[in-house]
Amino acid sequence: MVILGGGTAGWMAASALAKYFGDALAITLVESEAIGTIGVGEATIPQIRLFNSSLGIDERDFLRATGGTIKLGIEFVGWHREGARYFHGFGDVGRTIGLVPFHHYWLRYRAEGGDLPLDHFIPTTRAAREGRYGPAPGGMGARLPASAYHFDAARYAAFLRDYAEARGVTRQEGILRRALRDGESGHLTALELQGGRQVEGDLFLDCSGMRALLIEGEMQSGFEDWSHWLPCDRAIAIPSEGDGQLNPFTRATARAAGWQWEIPLRHRTGNGHVYSSAHLSEEEALKTLLANLPGTPLDDPRTIPFRTGKRREIWKGNCLAIGLSSGFLEPLESTSIHLIQSAIARLIALFPDRRHAPDLAAEFNRQSDLEYASIRDFLILHYHLTAREGSEFWRECRAMTVPDSLTAKMELFRRTGRFIRGEGDLFDTPNWVQVMWGQGISPGGFHPMVRAASAPDLAQFIARTAAETDAQVATLGPHADWITRLAGDGG
Repeated sequence: MVILGGGTAGWMAASALAKYFGDALAITLVESEAIGTIGVGEATIPQIRLFNSSLGIDERDFLRATGGTIKLGIEFVGWHREGARYFHGFGDVGRTIGLVPFHHYWLRYRAEGGDLPLDHFIPTTRAAREGRYGPAPGGMGARLPASAYHFDAARYAAFLRDYAEARGVTRQEGILRRALRDGESGHLTALELQGGRQVEGDLFLDCSGMRALLIEGEMQSGFEDWSHWLPCDRAIAIPSEGDGQLNPFTRATARAAGWQWEIPLRHRTGNGHVYSSAHLSEEEALKTLLANLPGTPLDDPRTIPFRTGKRREIWKGNCLAIGLSSGFLEPLESTSIHLIQSAIARLIALFPDRRHAPDLAAEFNRQSDLEYASIRDFLILHYHLTAREGSEFWRECRAMTVPDSLTAKMELFRRTGRFIRGEGDLFDTPNWVQVMWGQGISPGGFHPMVRAASAPDLAQFIARTAAETDAQVATLGPHADWITRLAGDGG
């Protein structure tokens, strides 16, 4: 196997394949120090824990090597209305009884005059707002299971490079000159590097980022453009010293023509302004970013142009794209690294032999298409359900026609308070409920089974769930202290 490109995608793929296949698979990764990577993807979702655990990575070593911190969710500022805030916390919302999610009981409780907000019953949201994570020193509590990480993506790639090379992956320094192909099948046979060296293989992973040198440059996969639904096409990224608050959450703040991210690491804070160049100049976007920067800048700003969408065939012939070469969905819900992770898992499940049976590629593409479309709809939801005024960008987002698949989800929740998870859906009921509620959808009903509870029983259930959440959060100590104890004092 040959992997073109290092970075997060290349070294995640190399590490996982080396771990699972061992000596049965020879892996060569080609990359060049002269070619930079995007390297600003610093926030993740809880599934990253499964990836690291599957590789046997020690959390202490990982956090120390990457400057990592804990992420319990995302705070959305100004998305529904200017000045309004809501939180998308990881994990469950309250306690599910049987097959009926907690929020249905809460909807009845609220309709009958209850005043506790929904997020009062979400441990990760409560802990994030209070800056808590992990048991306090000498405490008997347990850390929250539904959590992810913030980390330096460049450091993570370097960490995984050491891991992969220790397990037999061969790295070759070089820049692609051209790809060689079989005249009959059209399959790739080798990569020719500048200087004439050739790297042969049976299966090629394109981890070359947005350049997509193999899947598009050679295989002409084609691109499905989703920018009419997700109109932001630029990001300006810049690290800063931070404001001294090691918050265990990502902050996404709506701006006039897009939004700004804030991601606290131990050694710096990652910042960026994602915006639509059709509605805002680069000069204005940078001015907005710098005016709202936590702490002093640590480097020059970097502009990253992008186009939202995906390859029509992510696996074509004997070439498979992983990471940004397969497509790009903006970083609003921190799904980029997960898409790398899920592609690797899908590849392992459908790994071909030398015959490259086309039905394996077809199934890989089918599953990938469903996952991409599901995440796309979840991202559109944030933009479309807005009541922001004073900006043409947000007026257009509110007025746009959205995919039928998203319309169906919104209307079902609006009428009945329900969400039905479909094949390929990455995000589940608690995720969709928090965002739809936070963006202003107030359901007109709840599950009929909830009416079976007497008023005293409902009150008792709500009170008990609130007390359980209170008790769980109370056992947690400061996030910054926990990170210092686990990973040490260095950044």
